[in-house]
Amino acid sequence: MRVLIADDQRVVREGLATVIGAIPDVEVVGLAADGAEAVALATEHRPDVVLMDLRMPRMDGVEATAALRDAGDGPRVVVLTTYADDESIIGALSAGAVGYLTKDATRDDIRRALEAAAAGQSVLDPAVQASLLKAAQASPSRPSMLPDGLTDREAEVLALIAAGQSNAEIAEQLYVAEATIKTHINRIFAKTRSRDRTQAAAYAHRNGLAR
Repeated sequence: MRVLIADDQRVVREGLATVIGAIPDVEVVGLAADGAEAVALATEHRPDVVLMDLRMPRMDGVEATAALRDAGDGPRVVVLTTYADDESIIGALSAGAVGYLTKDATRDDIRRALEAAAAGQSVLDPAVQASLLKAAQASPSRPSMLPDGLTDREAEVLALIAAGQSNAEIAEQLYVAEATIKTHINRIFAKTRSRDRTQAAAYAHRNGLAR
């Protein structure tokens, strides 16, 4: 199994490389310091699985995961992060991650998650499973099919626009770069045929997407 590790902290990614490299039949083919480098190295080295941190500079783990998914025939992504909040979990899984572990995971947990991902299966940390169940029970109803080809993340950004939040505030709440939010908003405007934030907010209310 060929594995790529993405984490913005050198001591973490090098430590993970040592741990994962000691697993039989696993080869670490690259170490990335951010999401953009992870995408580039994945294209170059063709790993089977990417072990992905979420909060990284330039391109965060959610955006990198989505980029790998959209590229087609790319590696499967297992998230390994400190964060287990609903926004991080749902964002990563919506972007295409097949596994989600917190950094409390043991070497055996990581090995099982990598093997499951390579086999096309999913492994979630127990705390993540509990959080997803809680979120599902508490979340208000909304249209099961999003209109005009909106993605889950775009619908989330649109709801925050409708709530009057600025790009900086949305970026802070979703733990992504402000440039990422601007990209989402440009796509939202195109899909909803909105000229500005006011029209986009009105669209959100008309379609039951506003919070």
